[in-house]
Amino acid sequence: MHFSITAGLKAVIEGLPYILGGVWVTLVVVVGALFMGLVLGTLLSIAHVYGNRVLRGLTGLYVWFFRGVPLLVLLFLFYFGLLGALHLDLSPFFVSIVVLGLISSAYQSQILRGAILSIPEGQLKAARAIGMSDTKAITFIILPQAFRLAIPGWSNEYTIIMKNSAVTYALGVAEIMARANHVAARTYQHFWLYLLAGFIFLILTYAGTKLLGLLQKRVAIKGYAR
Repeated sequence: MHFSITAGLKAVIEGLPYILGGVWVTLVVVVGALFMGLVLGTLLSIAHVYGNRVLRGLTGLYVWFFRGVPLLVLLFLFYFGLLGALHLDLSPFFVSIVVLGLISSAYQSQILRGAILSIPEGQLKAARAIGMSDTKAITFIILPQAFRLAIPGWSNEYTIIMKNSAVTYALGVAEIMARANHVAARTYQHFWLYLLAGFIFLILTYAGTKLLGLLQKRVAIKGYAR
């Protein structure tokens, strides 16, 4: 490993276009995982709050599993274990989105569950009183408010998924970390190139949390936020 500033800057300048090409790969993985996590997490949160004892137990087991097993283990378990056993040929890119999405759904379900429980129970009772079914009341009254209240939690979830996306290079996904590692292996300027990768992740994390913060202010519900 060399710490020469001149050699390091040269490696950074030469490798920057290639490494920046991984930004789009990283963003697609992160956005895809967050969207999948939102869809599944919404269903899980509804099942956890409004479901019967069996349904609550199953959702609790799901959340416990995907929050308790390390990401790298799940990536290998799905890609090398499950897909191999089922003789399925899926790309590491797709598997990474699915695994990160499953993990995110476990966390997002708890974020949304807390948001749903923070909404006064009287709103659901009032909806029933005017003849609305529970499905319509949850869909058109409860969830729109819960989604707004969950934005601060999503901001934290975004940063976690963004950082976790770097682990997908273990499957060969050509994201930021994988590309930085490839250039570092060729130039031996590991310090400077990994520093560059970290700086890019910091920018992406800051930009995402800033946008979510602006969204939170725009859709804030009076009485629930500052």
